[in-house]
Amino acid sequence: MITILDYGMGNLGSISNMFKKIGVKSIITSSLDYLEDAEKILLPGVGAFDKAMKIINEKGFRKILDKKVLNERVPILGICLGMQLFTDNSEEGKLPGLGYIRAKTIRFRLPESNSRLKVPHMGWNEVVKTNDSDLTHGIEEVSQYGDPPRFYFVHSYYVKVDNEANSILKTIYGISFDSGIQNDNIFGAQFHPEKSHKFGMKVLENFANI
Repeated sequence: MITILDYGMGNLGSISNMFKKIGVKSIITSSLDYLEDAEKILLPGVGAFDKAMKIINEKGFRKILDKKVLNERVPILGICLGMQLFTDNSEEGKLPGLGYIRAKTIRFRLPESNSRLKVPHMGWNEVVKTNDSDLTHGIEEVSQYGDPPRFYFVHSYYVKVDNEANSILKTIYGISFDSGIQNDNIFGAQFHPEKSHKFGMKVLENFANI
């Protein structure tokens, strides 16, 4: 069972529907009690870094997340802003992040030579594996024609890990950034697997099987 945390900032229905499509049970909840009992946690996120951290801190989610993730080592997957919340901080705000992975969240500053590229980075883009991970196992085999794995992105900020061992995927959009990260039981995806068709289904299926 995947516990999808509803803290008011995420595409919850789309994520739940994708789990249903691949035959994985999930529950959307804002209950602290349900979070306490979670076997696997999905942290979604769309919106501003500080607003998300303020809600997580004030509503009591932070204490339980720390306990489940850091002490009980329950697998957790952060999507888009959810992944960025795992970092130490963000240029978008002033509040510290969860700090589960040594990394920073940085605003896109694209080279002038790439003036045709716009921020936010929105649409389909390819990913390249940088380190092996259970989250990304077999994603190359999903493509019918042998094309590189690709996912759907919507973001104005990107993650840069301090230690390359925590990078599992990279993507190029004017610059190279970490589009997938991991620290033991902690996984992050900058893209939206729930919008990424068969590639996203494979990632969510992998997470369910961890």
